[in-house]
Amino acid sequence: MKQGLFTGLLILAAYLVSLVFYLWMGTTPPDSMFHAVSQGGPVVSVLMALILMVIAYAVERVIALNKAAGQGNIPEFVQAIKQDIDGGDVNRAIARCDEHQSSLGAVIRSVLDRYNSMAALQVTDRDKMISEMEKAVEEATTMEMPLLEKNLVAISTIASISTMVGLLGTTLGMIRAFQAMATSGAPDAVQLSLGISEALFNTALGIVGGILGIVTYNIFTSRVDRFSYLIDEAAFYIIQTLGTGRTR
Repeated sequence: MKQGLFTGLLILAAYLVSLVFYLWMGTTPPDSMFHAVSQGGPVVSVLMALILMVIAYAVERVIALNKAAGQGNIPEFVQAIKQDIDGGDVNRAIARCDEHQSSLGAVIRSVLDRYNSMAALQVTDRDKMISEMEKAVEEATTMEMPLLEKNLVAISTIASISTMVGLLGTTLGMIRAFQAMATSGAPDAVQLSLGISEALFNTALGIVGGILGIVTYNIFTSRVDRFSYLIDEAAFYIIQTLGTGRTR
């Protein structure tokens, strides 16, 4: 599914779910917390939709990054590749990369493919071979990183938008409260309290959405950074192993 289509469907689904939930909260008993939250006004449904979107993106990232980690233990996978190379069986190492089904496996496979290409051309210059394999790492990493970083910008954007939308709801609530105070004679206590409640609930939901988005973004950014570092280290290790000339 294309990224734009996925985002569009997610926005639509999240808002429909939050709108239905918002309307349901309005039917709950007046003394319930759900009913009180519904007094925050229509902006509440938007804030709930943003929170749902962060949760959906978080689930998608967990699944995607677990898939990118591949099958089995990564250190053991790298050691198995090294043993295949030391044994002169580069093709077995390539097959092992395919079996691992990971971003790391894809990068190492590109190194092994480049090595086989250079060997087929009978290139014997070690520095040139290492340089070509490093280029293969850069090219493969360039292909893999967008998959690892996918939707992180969206999560970061939602974190910023949530606080701004919450501020909008707060402002609308305060306008409502001041309008109640501006009436001639005694202020309308009901409208005043509703305006203050609207402001506070929007502030709270905006803060919740912002915190959730920031924490989620930082967690996945850190995980992607660690994964990128692991790919670089493993690729360098395999390149140095191939560069020793012990393969046959």
